Amino acid sequence: MTGRRGAAAPPPPPEPVSEAPAIAAGACVFCATEADRAHLAERDPALGRLMAALGPLRRERVPDPFMALTHAIAGQQISGAAHATVWRRLLDAFPCFTPERLACAPPEALRACGLSGRKAGYILEIARRAACGELDLAGLAALDDESLCAALCELPGVGLWTAEMLMIFCLGREDVLSVGDFGIRKGLRMLYNKRELTPAFLARCKKRYSPCASAASLYLWALAGGAGGPDYKDPAQKKKHAARSKKGAPAPRGRKRRQEEAE
Repeated sequence: MTGRRGAAAPPPPPEPVSEAPAIAAGACVFCATEADRAHLAERDPALGRLMAALGPLRRERVPDPFMALTHAIAGQQISGAAHATVWRRLLDAFPCFTPERLACAPPEALRACGLSGRKAGYILEIARRAACGELDLAGLAALDDESLCAALCELPGVGLWTAEMLMIFCLGREDVLSVGDFGIRKGLRMLYNKRELTPAFLARCKKRYSPCASAASLYLWALAGGAGGPDYKDPAQKKKHAARSKKGAPAPRGRKRRQEEAE
């Protein structure tokens, strides 16, 4: 729409960039609650400032364990766009997306959706185990976090990262920080202005965020996706500025403060 002739209405304000996919109306979501944010802000001022800037965040959940496992395996080591395409093809090919239905499918049907032969084999084996009762997917929710992660990692095609994603985005576990995840590591580097993340530092982060580490993860993923704006850079990817002729020039004040708070 325009106002007076030739004058265009001002554009809407830009939305923050995030790796989070669009959430369909009525979808099941995992969100950072107000209590989560208050706890994290008290424990970590740097994270508190980021949360205040971004506001409440939420991500879509896949509450069905079999669908969530299939979705996670399908997305391993491919881009988000490719993952979305493969997943859409799977849902189109199998409108009745159950272990019983997929257990009867030939591997070629899954490969035609864009899955590798290995991923197709993993999914078919999980479907077979669930369909015959060998795998009790419904019983996973009753396990504590440690036992749940161990049980998931025993499944074909499921490693620690996939198990952790299932714990958050299927079962809604609240205290998961996937320190091996690329986006989490990038977000930590950007938040605290750290080029290297040592095991000791990662352990401190997990302890500091507990018992709300999953909520903290939402903000680290958003930050890694660009939602923090130009004030946040990834030190691991920064190049030396030619304009800085003096070696050892101090870091910008905001970044130096975040680095000190991380210690």
